Amino acid sequence: MARPKTFDKDRALEAAVNTFRKHGYEATSAEMLVRAMGIGRQSLYDTFGDKWQLYRMAVHHYSTVQTTAHIAALRGPARAIDGIKAMVDRVAQDAKSPCLGVGSTWEFGNERPDLEEIKEAHGRVLRAAIRDRIVEAQAAGDIAAELRPDDVAAFLITTFAGLRVAGRGGANAAGLQTLADLAIRALR
Repeated sequence: MARPKTFDKDRALEAAVNTFRKHGYEATSAEMLVRAMGIGRQSLYDTFGDKWQLYRMAVHHYSTVQTTAHIAALRGPARAIDGIKAMVDRVAQDAKSPCLGVGSTWEFGNERPDLEEIKEAHGRVLRAAIRDRIVEAQAAGDIAAELRPDDVAAFLITTFAGLRVAGRGGANAAGLQTLADLAIRALR
């Protein structure tokens, strides 16, 4: 008879996310994972599969959390431009923390279709939400009407990656906020 699991799967997954965020896939060992997750090696494999399966789960979980938070910031204020600014500011304020999305892109590019599928699904949801607010902001005269909403959404998502890389590279909070402010000014 199998013993019941005595650990919190969600908490263990969050620990794996943080470990992969900090070290990346290749530099993270199974030993690092079991220590961080507070579980035994067999529980790791029984519950999460191999390291790659766990990594994919971690990227999915992280992407879900981040996409939800981006959209909440985006939709929070009544004025669309204020929501867009809140979302960009959120990234600037958190830019020093490692980003699993940027890290996975840096480490694998687009060479792993199963990983790209996860990131692309979340990207579609985020781009659609951003696009909707851009259209609103254009109707209110807060974003230049000649800009294509899809292009603006792509610009903002690329700006997020740039902010994250700058933050991890040592940019200070004031410098990151200046970059975020410049991104919003570029939309006018």
